[in-house]
Amino acid sequence: MVRTQVAIIGAGPAGLLLSHLLARAGVESIVVERRTREHVEGRVRAGLLEASSVAVLDDVGVGDRLHADGFEHRGIYLHWPGERHHLDFVDLVGRSVYVYGQTELTKDLDRARDEDGQIFYYGVADTTLENIDSETPSVTFTDSDGRPTRIEADLIAGCDGSFGPSRESIPPSERRTWEKVYPYAWLGVLADVAPSTDQLIYSWHPEGFALHSMRSASVSRLYLQVDPATEVERWGDREIWEALARRLGDGENGWTLTPGPITEKTVLPMRSFVMAPMRYGRLFLAGDAAHIVPPTGAKGLNLAVADVALLAEALVAFTKGEPALADEYSERALRRVWRCTHFSWWMTTMLHASGDPFEAELQRAQLVWVTSSQAGSTGLAENYAGLPIGF
Repeated sequence: MVRTQVAIIGAGPAGLLLSHLLARAGVESIVVERRTREHVEGRVRAGLLEASSVAVLDDVGVGDRLHADGFEHRGIYLHWPGERHHLDFVDLVGRSVYVYGQTELTKDLDRARDEDGQIFYYGVADTTLENIDSETPSVTFTDSDGRPTRIEADLIAGCDGSFGPSRESIPPSERRTWEKVYPYAWLGVLADVAPSTDQLIYSWHPEGFALHSMRSASVSRLYLQVDPATEVERWGDREIWEALARRLGDGENGWTLTPGPITEKTVLPMRSFVMAPMRYGRLFLAGDAAHIVPPTGAKGLNLAVADVALLAEALVAFTKGEPALADEYSERALRRVWRCTHFSWWMTTMLHASGDPFEAELQRAQLVWVTSSQAGSTGLAENYAGLPIGF
């Protein structure tokens, strides 16, 4: 048995950043993760950070490599057949975004926590949360050497994603959930080729949505809208590049898509999910443990950062005998969650083809308005570049 002030379930960016924020305020924590460290650091996930997320990372001293190796983008391109428009977020709302792989951010946070002597348990099994509605909650698990272990804590933070035990530890009678499953998915590929664009291209096309992103100066990340039942093996490399070229406008206005060796293919289902409240007793949820958004609006990682920024403040105050912020945490976090959930839904429905000719014309009209109206452009930029943490 071990004792700590805060037991953190999950060693992804949310859990690691929370442990860092707590440590800066003098609050002890232990991090428990069912995967190995190598697996966690190697997962390819979201790679776009809002201005507010970058500010949080800079404040805790883990932003150096992000600024050195990441890409600062002033905006995005919106494309549809025959049209391409650039939205400059800096001109519109005074904020930029950064493209920086979640794998690299996780490594940065891991190294910073190592330097501070953070206690980790990686590769654990059978994680169970106990007595979360009491003043003496605990976490039990079997460690990587097969030893039964119990952590007694004052508080528990569930940062373990949508398939972890934290969310399910809250009694069904005490939670409400909302979910929307979208009728399409993304075929995502990593390619060893320099990006063909300086900033992300979001493209509407009658065949389906496409996105050109990047991971580094030599690695491109690209996506195609596909049916959720799609089998990756049925998409050959040549077929992928041909579809990307059509949907992204290869050859239009002098722009060319450069193909290259594809190193990874995955199918990403798309859904929205929100659970409330984000607190039950001494258990607090953050990130994907409480909400999921489709990747179109690039909000998943940023919502996790915003959650833990609020949660750290609340937990620190709680340990000092001041429970007000902890009592307000769920309501404060959910205001931003629902705003970002709406924006992600709006971007998704504006850009993905449904096969309905009427909806296609509505989407074109929406794209024209967003790119030609100051109000439309500013609204997209404000949400995409990121609302304040305390929204």
